[in-house]
Amino acid sequence: MNLRLQIVLFGLIAAGAVILGGSLVALRREWPKKIQEYLLALGAGFLLALVIIDLIPESLVGIGGLAPLLILVGFSALHFAEHTFVHHLHFGEETHDEVMVSGVASHSAFWGMFIHSFFDGLAISAGLQYNYALGLMIFLGILLHKFPEGLTIASIMLAAHQPRKSVLWASGGIALGTMLGIVSIFFLEHVDAHVTGYAFAFSAGVGMYVGASDLIPEINRSENRITPVIVFVGMLLFYISSLLVASVTGH
Repeated sequence: MNLRLQIVLFGLIAAGAVILGGSLVALRREWPKKIQEYLLALGAGFLLALVIIDLIPESLVGIGGLAPLLILVGFSALHFAEHTFVHHLHFGEETHDEVMVSGVASHSAFWGMFIHSFFDGLAISAGLQYNYALGLMIFLGILLHKFPEGLTIASIMLAAHQPRKSVLWASGGIALGTMLGIVSIFFLEHVDAHVTGYAFAFSAGVGMYVGASDLIPEINRSENRITPVIVFVGMLLFYISSLLVASVTGH
């Protein structure tokens, strides 16, 4: 199968996970809290392992000493978006009715997550074209938090008393952000170490923020003692899956 077609299919899977999460909230179907916590914990461990073991080293190889600065920019950009434009954002279903009830706040959340989603797609596409094995790891890491991302934006929109149609459009919009990131890399003449170095460095900062600042605090609030253990399962999942992919692809 053509590589670009494969990349688009991976993008559609990630985008579909966002839409699925948003649709479940919009249709008011109950999602067990324990399952959601486990999913968040698994995603946190996987993402943090991905950032530290692969994205940061790859970005250093690609752009050298500029990588730490872009990692900091990625981290700071998401922090700025969430805490300047959006004062309260969880990567799980939003249950606090007293927060984010204004339309302005809900739309700010949407655009912040749209930008985040765009760079998710960019990282998947760049990774698969430059290093297929690493690209698969990036895809898996991003996929693990796409479903909670859909839950998040849909819940925020409902808390802002937006109609169901708007809730579905919001989750679809974030999915579109992923696809725009996927296809944007196709317009480059070629993908070299410098291009992916920039994408990986920024994505490393964003991934570090999502894992350490968004997901881990949510996990720490849980009274379930199993949930923190799942974080380490996520890290182990990354390590094992990376070995399996490397053995299959030869990278």
